[in-house]
Amino acid sequence: MPGDFHAVDDPFPVIEAWLEEARATEINDPNAMALATVDEHGMPDVRIVLMNGFDRRGLVFYTNVGSAKGAQLDQQPKAAAVFHWKSLRRQIRVRGPVERVTDAEADAYYATRPRLSRIGAWASRQSQPLASRAALEEAVATREAEFAGGEPPRPDWWTGFRIIPISIEFWLDQPFRLHDRAVFRRETPADAWVRTRLYP
Repeated sequence: MPGDFHAVDDPFPVIEAWLEEARATEINDPNAMALATVDEHGMPDVRIVLMNGFDRRGLVFYTNVGSAKGAQLDQQPKAAAVFHWKSLRRQIRVRGPVERVTDAEADAYYATRPRLSRIGAWASRQSQPLASRAALEEAVATREAEFAGGEPPRPDWWTGFRIIPISIEFWLDQPFRLHDRAVFRRETPADAWVRTRLYP
C-alpha cells in the first residue's frame, strides 16, 4: 500500500499518495507547506508557500528571488518544509539542500499561471516596503498597459527553487497521542534511504 510508510523503502510514493488524498479532500490549497529558511543573522524564518512541482528530484515552489526567502536561499541554500493536513490527521516534514530550477522549468510553470498573476510578478517588489495599496494597484495597472499587446514573459527575478530531500518524516495521528511516526534519511541525494520508526 503506497500510503503505508512502514511498508516501503522509498518515501516518494507515500508523499504522492498522501498528496493525492489531500487534493481530493482538502478545501483550500492541499499543496500548501510551511517553508523555513535561515537569514543572514542565522535566525530561522518561516512562511506558507505553495508547492507547485513534485517528482523524485524534490519539491518545487516559485518566488521572486528578491524576496526574503529568495535572498536567504541564495545565501544559504537549505530549507525545511512541513505539510500539515489537519482533517486527514497527517503531516510530512522535509529537510534538505536547495537548488534553483532551470529556466525552462520556470518558463513552463510561469506560462500556466493566470494572466493577472503573471502581471503581478512584474508589478510586485516582493518583501520590499510598500507605501500604500494604491501604489501596488498603480504598478499593476502600469504593467497591464505595458503588456496589453501580448503575453508577459517571465521576469528574470522570478523563478523556482527545489528542495532536494535528505530527510522525510511522516506523522500519522493516533488516539491518546500515541502517534505513528517514521523518518527516512540519506546522507546525499544519491544514497539509499534508511527508514527509522520513531516514538511519538
